[in-house]
Amino acid sequence: MKKLALAAAVLLSFGSAAVAQQVKIGIASEAYPPFASPDASGNWVGWEVDIINAVCKAGAMDCVITPVAWDGIIPSLTSGQIDVIMASMSITDDRLQTIDFSNKYYNTPTVIVGAKGVEIAPTSEGLAGKIIGVQASTIHEAYVSQYFAQTAAEVKVYQTQDEANQDLAAGRVDAVQADSIALDAFLASEAGAACCELKGAVADDPAILGKGVGAGIRKGEDDLKAKLNAAIAAIIADGSYDAITKNYFASSIYGG
Repeated sequence: MKKLALAAAVLLSFGSAAVAQQVKIGIASEAYPPFASPDASGNWVGWEVDIINAVCKAGAMDCVITPVAWDGIIPSLTSGQIDVIMASMSITDDRLQTIDFSNKYYNTPTVIVGAKGVEIAPTSEGLAGKIIGVQASTIHEAYVSQYFAQTAAEVKVYQTQDEANQDLAAGRVDAVQADSIALDAFLASEAGAACCELKGAVADDPAILGKGVGAGIRKGEDDLKAKLNAAIAAIIADGSYDAITKNYFASSIYGG
């Protein structure tokens, strides 16, 4: 009986070792198409969701997508409620004081979109006297505060980009700033196409806008960081990254 019990224990230990460790991947609970948004059935879909699934498969990780309110997503990571942030979070010096990041998995320009027929340039002078909308707790809020707040008539801060876009379409703000791909989706919508147009990209400032988007992790988790970096490199090398991207965008968004 003792031998049988010992054999069972050994088999159990081998079975446990074969099970991949569960990794909770935090995404923003607010819809952010075409990167991540819930479909009619409540399932999360989009480019970033597909990339998460590909990274987890390449890294042999048992991942669970876990929606978290954007303004609390870093505290959720540092407190252990989630293990990784993959929510279009830019790698910035400010965030690196609190958390660590994987290598980037995309990098796109920051742009200004404004009302049609209104002369606006993506500069401090071009936005003078205008009302600008940005999403709270983002690199865009920090950038607008640094470069445009002194000359703008008002900076309106929203909990979601969708709310900012809705106010732009309704004429309550003159312009919004966000990632180019996110605003491309808005301009392709019925409301966006009717009201608004691209005004151009803002001047780059890596200290504020970051060095691309990476997966956020807790400091000191070097094994997880290495696994994520290897998985990101693997899906780029085997063509999975480009195959996913072609389902959503006309060209690569990996960036320089």
